[in-house]
Amino acid sequence: MPALAEVIAALEKAYPPELAESWDAVGLVCGDPAEPVERVLICVDPVEETVDEAIELGAQLIVAHHPLLLRGVHGVAADTTKGLLVHRMIRAGIALFCAHTNADAADPGVSDALAELIGLRVLRPLDPRPDGVTGIGRIGELPEAEPFAAFVERVAGALPRTEPGVLGAGDPDRVIKTVAVSGGAGDSYLRHATDAGVDAYVTADLRHHPAGEHLAATGVVPALVGVTHWASEWPWCGQASEVLTAALPGTVDVHVSTRCTDPWTLRANRPAN
Repeated sequence: MPALAEVIAALEKAYPPELAESWDAVGLVCGDPAEPVERVLICVDPVEETVDEAIELGAQLIVAHHPLLLRGVHGVAADTTKGLLVHRMIRAGIALFCAHTNADAADPGVSDALAELIGLRVLRPLDPRPDGVTGIGRIGELPEAEPFAAFVERVAGALPRTEPGVLGAGDPDRVIKTVAVSGGAGDSYLRHATDAGVDAYVTADLRHHPAGEHLAATGVVPALVGVTHWASEWPWCGQASEVLTAALPGTVDVHVSTRCTDPWTLRANRPAN
């Protein structure tokens, strides 16, 4: 069995910590780098459900996309939500490693996984860094052009099911060929998608005013596809699993979390008249 330090080295090679935004908190949260790792659980959110899953699996490591302790903390008392998770993991001998904006910007990274699942051929980053390779988001193209209504169905069929589902904003008959994607909250990149001249933009957490102002802008703008934050980033779990399997073949048992940690669990709508 590899030591935790070896597993971390493989993850940091794929998702270099120097790619993380200055405000981010990535890397090892708890755990002893010298301890052996036999089983790993990969998930989007380090929350009660995924800690339960790791304990049930007998995992020694959780690899999560979202940080547990993103903002400054002064303690991890067990009578707080996050403190309790830390205590539970330590008591169970489970380490926690987080790869957040460094996984977003890496090549391949979070948006590559999203693009691949949708069926896009990636062309370039949406918001490239100076090297032109890494960066946030991706621009890709479909094998064949299709109507926007069919494209929205494509996205819904590719991503894991959530109660909110997938929303589309645009002409159902508009022809879609080039697409920008950004895993996670991406309405700050609406201008990048417009400047790129793509036909559609897929992202999560689209807010009312930025989306409305985007659609009302003069000229041709990308149609919008809104998905939940968790669903947009869950494809990365499979990518991270492949990273560890390739780096540590036959020495570590890697599992992708099967538990939906999207916060929305019910949906209701007034019947159409």
